[in-house]
Amino acid sequence: MTRRRDPGNRRVHLVELTGAGDTLFYRLKDAVATFDQRLRHGISPRDIAKAEQLLDRLRDNVSGDGGTDSAEPLT
Repeated sequence: MTRRRDPGNRRVHLVELTGAGDTLFYRLKDAVATFDQRLRHGISPRDIAKAEQLLDRLRDNVSGDGGTDSAEPLT
């Protein structure tokens, strides 16, 4: 990774991956995609959507964005 000041705004740092960083990024990206496929294997897109909805609701509850009113159940 390289880091340098933005010539147009000295308060900003411009960060770029080096060649080695690019290589590592794509290797990790492929590993993540493979793991995600393994994780979701045998689960329907509908069930994945329900899980995402539930996780969003849990996140909203702890971040203060969720209300205390009862939400509709996931179906």
